[in-house]
Amino acid sequence: MAASAPISLSGDPFVSITKPLPLSLPFNSCIELHGATLRASRISGLELKIERIEHTHLGFLKGLRSSQGFALRALMGPSGSTQQHENRSVETVMEAEKQCDLFSDLKDRFLSFKKNKYMGNLEHYQNLAQAQEPKFMVIACADSRVCPSYVLGFQPGEAFMIRNVANLVTPFENGPTETNAALEFAVNTLKVENILVIGHSCCGGIRALMSMQDNANGSLLESWVVAGKNARINTETAASGLDFDQQCKHCEKESLNHSLLNLLTYPWIEEKVSKGELLIHGGYYDFIDCTFEKWTLDYRATKMEGSGP
Repeated sequence: MAASAPISLSGDPFVSITKPLPLSLPFNSCIELHGATLRASRISGLELKIERIEHTHLGFLKGLRSSQGFALRALMGPSGSTQQHENRSVETVMEAEKQCDLFSDLKDRFLSFKKNKYMGNLEHYQNLAQAQEPKFMVIACADSRVCPSYVLGFQPGEAFMIRNVANLVTPFENGPTETNAALEFAVNTLKVENILVIGHSCCGGIRALMSMQDNANGSLLESWVVAGKNARINTETAASGLDFDQQCKHCEKESLNHSLLNLLTYPWIEEKVSKGELLIHGGYYDFIDCTFEKWTLDYRATKMEGSGP
């Protein structure tokens, strides 16, 4: 199978990247990257030829309106259908303009980062290009409101990070996941000194876990959050007198503590923790009143409790 052709753009700082073009693009399709449209044409099997076409957003929208007008004329049918197609055309153009604004804003943010942070601390970023030595491995929720770098101020190179729904760590015996693959790399290769698992308020993943029926049909979300079922069982026992929202908050912390204990099911993590080479921490960010709680797993007490009658 032929490899995909690389894209290399240098005219615009925002798109000065080199990356393979997805092989699933349809024939004669286009990719838009601010200030440039990349047109892919099939030339042999899955090989793609890349052509850089300059344009402005205005020109793009004019072309869009023109093509929409052509489609409108082609689809004109019974009386009354024209207005419906016109409305769809206007909605399509408005959506395209909104997307242009969104990515234009991202471009401005990137250029600001490059000017004010990257170029202002160039030596640091050049060192990061050679190697990384983070002190933290952070496991956080995928929720858009709880970015650890924004909340805790992690800078590039400080934290090796992975995010999943409900910030879950599954037991070692459950098999490989993206999260424990990242753990293995962080602990065994990068030699991080701290693992920090961060939960948060109003977690949709925990709410889904608490809302699951026993005969659930097994959506992808349910198939993932069911890993926290023991936290749910404990919550239903300990917080049965609370309303549903309060039970969810209880489960957010209960599930977090279960994830901390699950970390010890990984032999190479427990070995380093027992030797004092690695610490395991829990964190809980409540963005309703902007508080952050942090605690550290007591390995000796945990082992003593686990070996009791």
